[in-house]
Amino acid sequence: MSEELDLNYFKKRLTVRYQSILADKKAQQKNSAPKQLDQTSVGRLSRMDAMQQQQMAKASARLMDMERRRIETALKRIEEEEYGYCILCDGEIAKKRLEFDPSLLTCISCAQKAENQ
Repeated sequence: MSEELDLNYFKKRLTVRYQSILADKKAQQKNSAPKQLDQTSVGRLSRMDAMQQQQMAKASARLMDMERRRIETALKRIEEEEYGYCILCDGEIAKKRLEFDPSLLTCISCAQKAENQ
């Protein structure tokens, strides 16, 4: 790798974010229990708002789960000494890109190609 990566730095950042996601998921599970609204005392808009909030919470949970899986993969790649290399082309991922988001698994070229498809 042309730019030496401080793997301990990235591992620490990934681990901290991973723990944060797990804590958020626990809190979200407590708050995402289905809410029963009394249809005689709650208006139609309140029910619609509750359903919308429920859908937004589900979407948020999906995004957090995707990030959690990316982090798990990045941590595994650190252990296997493959971290910092693109999973698609095996080229180096720029250090600045990893500093921005240490869970990224692709170089900028492959990410742009995937986005344009």
